[in-house]
Amino acid sequence: MFDRDRRPEELAGYARAVEEAGADDLWVVEDLGWAGSIGSAALALAATERLRVGIGIAPAPLRNPALLAMELATLARVFPGRLVAGVGHGAQPWMAQVGAASPTPLALLEETITVVRGLLRGETTTFDGRTVHIDGVRLVHPPAEAPPVVSGVVRPRSLELSGRVADGTVMAEGQGPEAVAAALGHIGKGRAAAGAARAHELIVFTHLCVADDPRHIATATAPVRDEYSGWLGVPRDEVFLAAGDAATAAGRVRELWEAGAETVVLRPVGEEPLAQVRAALAVLER
Repeated sequence: MFDRDRRPEELAGYARAVEEAGADDLWVVEDLGWAGSIGSAALALAATERLRVGIGIAPAPLRNPALLAMELATLARVFPGRLVAGVGHGAQPWMAQVGAASPTPLALLEETITVVRGLLRGETTTFDGRTVHIDGVRLVHPPAEAPPVVSGVVRPRSLELSGRVADGTVMAEGQGPEAVAAALGHIGKGRAAAGAARAHELIVFTHLCVADDPRHIATATAPVRDEYSGWLGVPRDEVFLAAGDAATAAGRVRELWEAGAETVVLRPVGEEPLAQVRAALAVLER
């Protein structure tokens, strides 16, 4: 992951470096006040040759679905097969800051994903929902291959929604194998209700901290544990991290894979993020 605190002008070089290191994906973020995800994804895609670039995530309250589909279609046409479009509820306090908080966030997310997916498939789309209204819109330049639209969600009802309407689910940092297994249950319930036969990719973000000194790791990850303990509502020591020496950190990634995650996105914590990613990848590729 390209961390939101890094300057946007560093993104192209970082993307090339992680591609050269052997990473399959690079994910960019869209948090209020930081860089926009569409522009960031375009920069990363243009700077690389094979890297898959994920948007994690565009808040549905800030994005008209027709405009979002137009932006995604442009990227998917120019860089076919290399884009993953993440959409989520958005952090409600941030949405309130810009007057975009929705009283029906579940309906807004479901309807946004449904409309965006239809438009990206080249369909003439009419939709009159609780929150999304679109009348006979069709993309003039739809992509030859529609990019997967995945949902960045946390709670059980949202996970079911993701299984029902999205091409995949993004799980936020701090969640370990037990949370992955539980999420798959909720996603599966949504897929069964919709009779979904298409593939559904589970993508898990996790903080990475590679170091040999346990005291350094404890210091570097303390803010992460504090933040995600409060957000997820779990004790600090239950916040999942890929932390330790390279072998230990890689082992934690494998735990997520074994629990059912198909893609694990590493978010480096502390100094020398590229060195940490390279160290973890070197072990994982063995």
